[in-house]
Amino acid sequence: MLYTYERLTDPEVTTPYSSNYSLVKNVTAPDPHTVRVAYREPFVPALESWGMGIVPRHVFGGARGKGFNSHPANRSPIGTGPYRFIRWDPDEKIILEANPGYFRGRPKIPKYVFRIIPDQSVEFLELRNKSIDILLLTPDQYHAYPEFFEGYKKYRLPRAVYTYLGFNLDQPLFRDKKVRTALAMAIDKEDLVRGVLMGLGRAATGPYLPLSWAFDPGVKDFDHDPKRAAEILGEAGWTDSDGDGVLDRGGRPFEFTIITNQGNKMRSLSAEIIQEQLARIGVKVRIRVLEWSTFLKDFIDKHKFDACILGWSLSPDPDQHGIWHSSQRGEGRYNFVSYSNPEVDRLLEAGRREFDPEKRKRLYRRTHRLIHDDIPYVFLYYPDQLPVVSDRVEGVKLAPLSSFGFGWNFEEWRTAGAPARTP
Repeated sequence: MLYTYERLTDPEVTTPYSSNYSLVKNVTAPDPHTVRVAYREPFVPALESWGMGIVPRHVFGGARGKGFNSHPANRSPIGTGPYRFIRWDPDEKIILEANPGYFRGRPKIPKYVFRIIPDQSVEFLELRNKSIDILLLTPDQYHAYPEFFEGYKKYRLPRAVYTYLGFNLDQPLFRDKKVRTALAMAIDKEDLVRGVLMGLGRAATGPYLPLSWAFDPGVKDFDHDPKRAAEILGEAGWTDSDGDGVLDRGGRPFEFTIITNQGNKMRSLSAEIIQEQLARIGVKVRIRVLEWSTFLKDFIDKHKFDACILGWSLSPDPDQHGIWHSSQRGEGRYNFVSYSNPEVDRLLEAGRREFDPEKRKRLYRRTHRLIHDDIPYVFLYYPDQLPVVSDRVEGVKLAPLSSFGFGWNFEEWRTAGAPARTP
């Protein structure tokens, strides 16, 4: 564990998690089975932060710095979880086997095959052919004909995810809050909920989930008002001076590119609907759909984009220091939109120190309001989780009052016959 901590805090190691350990005073290992951590000040998410997987020194050969990120052991992981890594066939599948030494006992499913299927339509075809056992459905798939799901059980429950349109705040076009306000008002989120989610979710107002105690139900979202949006852009100097239907200022047309990742129909469709909505107020939007690794490494990580459609999967603790704190800007970090607000920084820092639940709630609800009002993202929607599981898989239990309720008891699932297969 000591080696793991050293790598997470190594300035030459590329990781978005280093901020979770910035308040650590020291870490010692007095014996092979004990780790002692001392903090410079209280840190509420401490236990969750140390849930990070252990990086074994003997496997990495003590690699440090940039050599750690490029070490071949990153593609052959070992660990102490319910399953052991067996094989990774790039662009095809990952094979795991039950770990007999798992502290809760050997999982009941002996082998788990995670198939890599880059397109959601192909995933659904595989489901219809009964060649996969577990799949997270898209809303249109969830509403498909019942006969498509013979031999499967469908579920619907809250999902610890939100989808957003993020602006690169270093781009001159998006530095003006009036511009971001106008775009937020021009986007009809309810249209996205109907057209993309098919009613299986709700419009989003900020970075916290409706089932989280940090969520502020009193946040008033921007009204959908294209007329007022156009007026605000006019106040910011954007007018259609040449009558071509596209706003311009100083000879420059109001146009930008939204990027998103390949294989996610919901994000691509969201981009198309937003493109159409913004065109109504004279804003020209281009869409570029990129292969996932290229999307992340060459555009998001390197900060080379105008706007992006992405989503965040959240943990139960509301600490989002890594996403919103101004210190987390930079290549390979999660604050890739370059958001900075000193008051939000203060609230995030205070939220990490405050153990009183009611005081902590007030801090994060204030954070929710401020981030919503600053508009670094247009928070689009909270989609429902729509898993489908083969009838031959038994032992599935849901935690309906939690947004983290699917798969929590996976080691207790069991199958008749072949290994479990999931894309």
